[in-house]
Amino acid sequence: MIADRVFVDYDGTITDLDTFDVLVRTYAGAHFWQEMDDRLVAGSMTLRDVLSAQAAAITASLDEADELLARETRFDPSFARFVTRCEERGVDLTVLSSGVQPLIDRAFARNGLSRVRVIANEIVISPQGWRFEFRDDSENGHDKAAAVRKAREAGAHTVYVSHGASDFDAALAAHERFAKSGRALELYLRERGIAFVSFTSFDDVRERLLGEQDA
Repeated sequence: MIADRVFVDYDGTITDLDTFDVLVRTYAGAHFWQEMDDRLVAGSMTLRDVLSAQAAAITASLDEADELLARETRFDPSFARFVTRCEERGVDLTVLSSGVQPLIDRAFARNGLSRVRVIANEIVISPQGWRFEFRDDSENGHDKAAAVRKAREAGAHTVYVSHGASDFDAALAAHERFAKSGRALELYLRERGIAFVSFTSFDDVRERLLGEQDA
C-alpha cells in the first residue's frame, strides 16, 4: 500500500549529525553535552528538561548558529529527490522535529526546500542564553507521535522515517517505519521484532516506498 502521509525526523535523519548537539558541544562544551546526555539515557532528566538546560548554555546569535551548522553539518542531498517524488505521487510529507524551527527553516531554504512543511520548536534568542518555546507539554517538548496518530485516525496510511530514541513512540504509531542503519531506532525495533526497513539515504526510502520516477 502506498503511503498517504509520510513523517520524517530532521536531526540525524535528514542531516548527518544532530544539529542541536553540534551547537551545544560548540558553545557549552563536550563535557556539558555528555553530562546532559548521560542524564537523559539514565532517565533522570526528560528530553524537554535536557533541551532547556542545553539551550540556556548557548549564547550565539541565530546568524552565528546558522553559519556554524552550514559549515559543520551535511544535509542529505538525496532528500530533495525524495521530496520531488512525494510531490509527484501526491504523498503528504511533513518533517517533525524537537529542534529549532528557525534554524531548520534556514537549512531547508539553503537547500531549495522551503516548500516542505516543517513542525518544530520555537526559540527565544538571548545573549544570556536561549530559551525553548516547546510545542506542547509532553516530556519531549514535541509529541511527534500525536501527529502520526491523528493522521491514522483520519484514515491515512502512515510512514515514519527516523533514526533516534526520541522517535520511538512516533515510529510505533505509524503503519510502516524506516530506520536509519546503525542507529538507535533500528536496534530498538529489531530487539522487539517490529517490522521496519533499514536505510542509509533517502534514495533508499524513495525507491522502496515510492518507486523510481515514471518513464
